[in-house]
Amino acid sequence: MRTGLVQHANSDDYEQNLKTSISGIEQAAREGAQLVLLQELHTSLYFCNTQDPANFELAESIPGPTTEKLSATAGALDVVIVGSVFERRAAGIYHNTAVVIESDGRIAGIYRKMHIPDDPGYYEKYYFTPGDLGFTPIDTSLGRLGVLVCWDQWFPEAARVMALAGAELLLYPSAIGWDPKDTEDEQARQYDAWRTIQRAHAIANGLPLLCCNRVGLERDPSGAGLDSGFWGGSFACGPQGEIVAQAPHDERSVLVVDIDLTRTASVRHSWPYLRDRRIDAYQDMVARYRDR
Repeated sequence: MRTGLVQHANSDDYEQNLKTSISGIEQAAREGAQLVLLQELHTSLYFCNTQDPANFELAESIPGPTTEKLSATAGALDVVIVGSVFERRAAGIYHNTAVVIESDGRIAGIYRKMHIPDDPGYYEKYYFTPGDLGFTPIDTSLGRLGVLVCWDQWFPEAARVMALAGAELLLYPSAIGWDPKDTEDEQARQYDAWRTIQRAHAIANGLPLLCCNRVGLERDPSGAGLDSGFWGGSFACGPQGEIVAQAPHDERSVLVVDIDLTRTASVRHSWPYLRDRRIDAYQDMVARYRDR
């Protein structure tokens, strides 16, 4: 399956951001992509770097303006699109939601981000209610997609449950970056940890993986928090964690890469992690912490 990842910088102009995303989808489709992954919250700045009630005005319903435009694009190009929406579900209930658009333009399914961070520069708990749809793959004409979102990528449990539910491909729309004041060594450690843990999810589950991250410096408008230098580096890896393709750290990129879904079976025959799981001995996994 030929896939595309659309990595770009963002501004406070919704229409321009969406135009940039759709332009990337069109470029990927011209290069033969059947599935295109967009970055997290691709129609706006990453507004979670500050707590401002005015930002709730950025939210929209599903279906809504963004899904309508992505649906029209998917239908016109005959591609499956994984987009990202700040979902207004009801008054006081908002989600960080990935939307899967089928190649005929209909919404195949949604995934609401389950793990919600609350750290300096990433005040997502102020905006997002944790997802309530579970770790459920979304069926499409191209296969069963295990869609997760950004902070989810640090949790092996999320990838594992998606794999156990039959996901054939793991996908992570992301918005993650450095504090520009961090040293180069610290920045390198953070990026390496981010890429390594996702490769580990691919290895542990015998699944290929796509991750699409944004680029560009986005400043905290309040001046009281942290600016974010989003590190890009969008990548695709195979079921043994091998890097198949990677985008640059500092510029817009449309990464088009072929993913071989048939390798999962052969890799799992050689590395049968799912077979050898000790499901009779994992009870402590559902505890917050095992006190001594």
